[in-house]
Amino acid sequence: MIQAIGLTSAPRRDQPPAVDDITFEARPGRVTVLLGAEGAGKTSALRLMLRLDPGRGVALFRGRTLDRVAHPMREIGVLLGDVPGHPARTARNHLRMLSAAAGVPVRRADDVLEVVGLTGLADQRLDAFSRGMDRRLGLAAALLGDPHTLVLDEPARELSPRETAWLHGVLRGFAEQGGAVLVTSRDASEAARIAHQVVTIGQGRLVADQTAAAFARTRLRPRVAVRSPLAPRLAHLLEAEADTVAVPPGEPPMEVVHEGGGRLSVYGSSCAAVGEAAYRHGILVHRLTEETGDTGDTGDTGDTGPVSPLHRADGRRAGPAGAGAAAREAPPVDTAGEPPGEQGAEASGPTVRPVTVPRPLPRLPAPDPAWPLRYELRRATGAPTGWTVSAVTLAASLLAAVLLARTGAPEPRLFTGWPDLLPLPPAAFGAGLIGALSFGQEFRYPALAPDQGTVPRRLGLLGAKLAVTGAAAVLLALVAVVLDVVMVRLLYGDDAVVAPTGWAVGLAGCACLTLGCAWAGLLAGGLFRSTALGLVAVLAVPTLVMPVLGSVLAEPAARSLIGLPERLRAAAVVQWPSEMDTGISAALRLVSQPVGWALALSLAGLLGAYVLTVFRGRPR
Repeated sequence: MIQAIGLTSAPRRDQPPAVDDITFEARPGRVTVLLGAEGAGKTSALRLMLRLDPGRGVALFRGRTLDRVAHPMREIGVLLGDVPGHPARTARNHLRMLSAAAGVPVRRADDVLEVVGLTGLADQRLDAFSRGMDRRLGLAAALLGDPHTLVLDEPARELSPRETAWLHGVLRGFAEQGGAVLVTSRDASEAARIAHQVVTIGQGRLVADQTAAAFARTRLRPRVAVRSPLAPRLAHLLEAEADTVAVPPGEPPMEVVHEGGGRLSVYGSSCAAVGEAAYRHGILVHRLTEETGDTGDTGDTGDTGPVSPLHRADGRRAGPAGAGAAAREAPPVDTAGEPPGEQGAEASGPTVRPVTVPRPLPRLPAPDPAWPLRYELRRATGAPTGWTVSAVTLAASLLAAVLLARTGAPEPRLFTGWPDLLPLPPAAFGAGLIGALSFGQEFRYPALAPDQGTVPRRLGLLGAKLAVTGAAAVLLALVAVVLDVVMVRLLYGDDAVVAPTGWAVGLAGCACLTLGCAWAGLLAGGLFRSTALGLVAVLAVPTLVMPVLGSVLAEPAARSLIGLPERLRAAAVVQWPSEMDTGISAALRLVSQPVGWALALSLAGLLGAYVLTVFRGRPR
């Protein structure tokens, strides 16, 4: 059950708030439609409920606010517009990534793909999906955690009649099983077809909160539905006669709408008047009936008979019960005190065919603390962007190393492929780009945003990104050094590369530099919500921060850290091996360099600013 109480969006400059004091309920076992014209505030109301926009008021999901729902994706399925997935990711990889975030088994991705009829397109890239396939995938993502509530923003917009009929059947079936469904729509006829409750808003304020039967009776125009093989001629004759008849004051004029094919909708008239006009002009009429409410055509009927919903979008034959996701039969839930038969007949128009809906998973285990790590691994490896950046980085490092070896460059720069003209070695630059992409893609393709506010701000997810990006950066640096050495020796002989003294310290320094650049790009990308700005922050370390620190550190030091390992050993309660003194001395030498100070200060500043946004950037 959803209870929205006093939803009011943040004030806008010189304009009224998009949503102003809206209160309504979406009960379990019912489809509730939030109806309004474009710009009425429907989407803003949903975003306020999901804590995606700042504002006042409260939204309760089964009596709890969203921040008190332990695992939102397991209880609330959300679809806001198109699927916010990386276009190069496949449908199966996208759902598996989200299953890691929801804490459900990986096989659940294949289950919901079967339910929405996309099994045959599971390995298709998202950028090749049509509008209908995209909505099916979005519904699969919403059903992934077997939620008790669905929140959908205009899911049937721009869909074909057969796709719309399938979607309406799924929503009604989900509600009949006891779930709460809240959808937005700008089409009154669609609301009358699928809703049990219609909440109408206009200019951000509540206009009416009615049952579907009351909505159809009081807020929709009566019409005469006509079907004739000579529908265009009949429409022309009716419009001509309407121009010659005086309309009584206060009465709307007659309006004729050609619905396509042989169907007409005549408003402001009666069956008698339309039938007499057809009789006078010898026009054959196949259907002539008065309807209460402009319920439109559900897509279930057509000129040649019933049109079945498009159960599958992958071209496969639909099984008797969804072929792996059996439908559950349940009687309609009547929460308005009206007989289910009367309510369905009056509120929804023609009966919607039953559509298979997913069966619940048996007692899903609670998500363990490792879900951010699994999610980040699937996010980083599921799209080709990171692999492409790594390949280009290694190729650039190899080319630079070969050219440096030809000119006789010193070994430290030769190992890392770092010419004097570049502010960073290729491995560090590539790692910084990978780090910036880690958060940049989250904000460009916000697959997790509807889960709970600005989800990418979570500290748990930050820790997972730091771990995965750090491991990738160190691995990239080591592979780049190994490939550079192997290639130079292969081209110029074994004598071309001589390991310098203290090579281990140099290798550790390269790995630390690459790691620091990756983390700087990651934190800057998360702070500024942009991959480009994250990469700019990485380049700012050697070009801006390091020269300033270099000038400061160039002054003679009054004190030094010489002898610190011995002093630490003397103060320690447990004596460590003497080999650790060498490691501590090497680490101190690395940190004492200007680039080490620059990276340390940049990382400290970015981390502090990021943590500050965690506590101050969430909508209230």
